Parts: sequence; structure tokens; C-alpha cells
Amino acid sequence: MTPPTPGNSLSTATESSPSRHNLLGRVIGPFLSLGLVILVFAAADHLQNYRKKLNDPESRSTPEFFTQSNFKRVTSQTVTVAVAALGMTVIVVAGGIDLSAGTALALCATVLAWLLKQNVSPPLAVLLTILTGCFTGLINGSLISLLRVVPFIITLGTMTIYLGVAKIVASETTVSPKPAQVPAWIANLNKTFDDTLYLGLPASAWLTLLLAGVLSAVLQRTVIGRHVYAIGSNEATARLCGINIAWNKIAVYTLAGFFVGIGGIFQFSRLSQGTPTSGSGLELRIIAAVVIGGASLSGGRGTVLGTLNGAAIIFAITSGCTQLGVTNSAQDIIIGVIIIAAAAFDQLRQRRL
Repeated sequence: MTPPTPGNSLSTATESSPSRHNLLGRVIGPFLSLGLVILVFAAADHLQNYRKKLNDPESRSTPEFFTQSNFKRVTSQTVTVAVAALGMTVIVVAGGIDLSAGTALALCATVLAWLLKQNVSPPLAVLLTILTGCFTGLINGSLISLLRVVPFIITLGTMTIYLGVAKIVASETTVSPKPAQVPAWIANLNKTFDDTLYLGLPASAWLTLLLAGVLSAVLQRTVIGRHVYAIGSNEATARLCGINIAWNKIAVYTLAGFFVGIGGIFQFSRLSQGTPTSGSGLELRIIAAVVIGGASLSGGRGTVLGTLNGAAIIFAITSGCTQLGVTNSAQDIIIGVIIIAAAAFDQLRQRRL
């Protein structure tokens, strides 16, 4: 039996890497979905407001969903999940998963709050926070590669480990540095006050878009990006091509940890405190953003732009349901149904291909 040549094998392994036609479809699809969500909730909000005025002609209520203030509020909530979902995109494309992203993000926020409370230099505190995120990813990737245990099990274990570490750092409480200990450039990073916005958006949103652009270029234009798609498409073939699977997985999870660290900084800026338990359940929204954005949990497919749209869809639905008075439990059910529908659609697409 003739062994596959490296060139042909790598071509086969990366056949799921987005071609121009498929990439165009995966870009337009999430945009159309987001636009549809916005139109539906905007229409429902106007209809509800119209009914209120019919029942009470003197009512001065106005539709709130499709307004600038709500847009800024949703953006502030979205970026924390979106920036962490950027790292999750790389993991999912490589055929992995990370259930510890939520608690790791809360750990990073808690570390930043604790460092600032100890009067550590703010730039150094931010650097150590990002390194904390990278270290959590390094641990995940190393355990997955060395123990050869499926990522689901490893990250399920580290999820509770990072939660416990965060509680130790916070001494089982919330860490709240004094306002004087938090510089304005950190405190206002994810705030939506008029004097903290840049071209109508918080600084965190622009930073997320910048990181998304860089990551997209890396995945689409570099050898590292092709290796990530190759591993997710067919790990056995990628190994035959000479790709170092173990080191690439470690690099992928460490990179994802970097984005988790940034997300921790965003979360601290929005809440002005570090709460160890604030990340519980957040990993589900992070993964959901990637899946709704068109990535395949089987690996080999996913785009940065799709992930950003997926995160926006989640929080647009959350905001719209809140405006309409839908309970939190019903919101969770709606998002869960959407995740199942997205996963089912992905399976149908794979069978067709």
C-alpha cells in the first residue's frame, strides 16, 4: 500500500477548510439569522407598545428594543462572551471542546480584582490576568495531549478546579477593589456611558473586533490555521502529514486561554468586582455562540465572523425576551432549542456532504 504523500494528505485533511463559496455561505447565513432575530423582536416590541397605548391612551411608553441605548447595553454584555468564543472557535475547529471556559474567565476576573486590591501596578495586573488565562488553557491542552483523554472529560474536571482556585483567591467572597485602585482605562473598558464610548461603542467592542480580525487572518492565511483545520477534519491524516498533534493542541488551548483572559478583564470592567461563581454556566453561552455561528462540533469547520454573529444572536434574543417580559426560564429554553436546531442542521449538512 502506497503511503500518502504529505502534499496530498494535507490537501485531503484540509478539505473542510473554508473555500470561498462555502465561506460566503457561512458568512451570509449568520448575518441573515441575526437580522431576522432583530426584525422579529423589534416588531414584537412595537406591537406590545401599540397594545399598551390601546389599553391606556395616556401611556408614554415607547419601544425600547431597537434603540441606541439598548444597542450599547447589548454590546457590553455580548463582548465578554464573544471574545472568549473567539478562542473556543479555534478549539472547536480543531475538533475539541472546553467546558472550563466560564470558570476560567471568572478566575481571571477574580485575579484582576485581587491584584488591583493589593495595589499591584494596573498594567502588570492586566498582564498577569492574561497570563492566568493562558495558563488555564496550557493546563487543558497539556492534560488532553499527555493523558490522551477526550477534551470533554478533561475540561469538565478543570472546570471545577478553576472554580475552586477562584474561591481560594477570593477567600470565598467577592473581591471589590476601591474605585481609587482601579484606573479609568480599566474601569471604563466595558462601560456604556456617553463619555466612555468611542464612535458609539465601548472600547471593549473595538478591541474584540480587532482581535477577531487578527484571529481570522491567522486561521485563513497561515500554516498554523491550515494545521488547525487539518486536525479537526481528520486527525489521523494530519498526523500522517507530519503535523505534531500534541503540540498543536497545546497551542490551540493556550491561545483560547488568552481570549479567556481578555474576557475576564471585560467582565471585571462591567461588574467592577471579581466574583468566583460568576462564570458558572457561561461556558454554555460561549459554546452556543460558536455553534450558532455555524461551526461544527465534529471539527474542521467554523469562522470567526460566524462566532461573532452567534454571540450577537444570543444576546439579541435575551434582550428581546427581557423587553417583552419573557421569564429567564423561558429564555433559557429558547436558547437551548436554538442550540439543538443548529447542531441538528450541522448534522444534516454533514450527511449531505
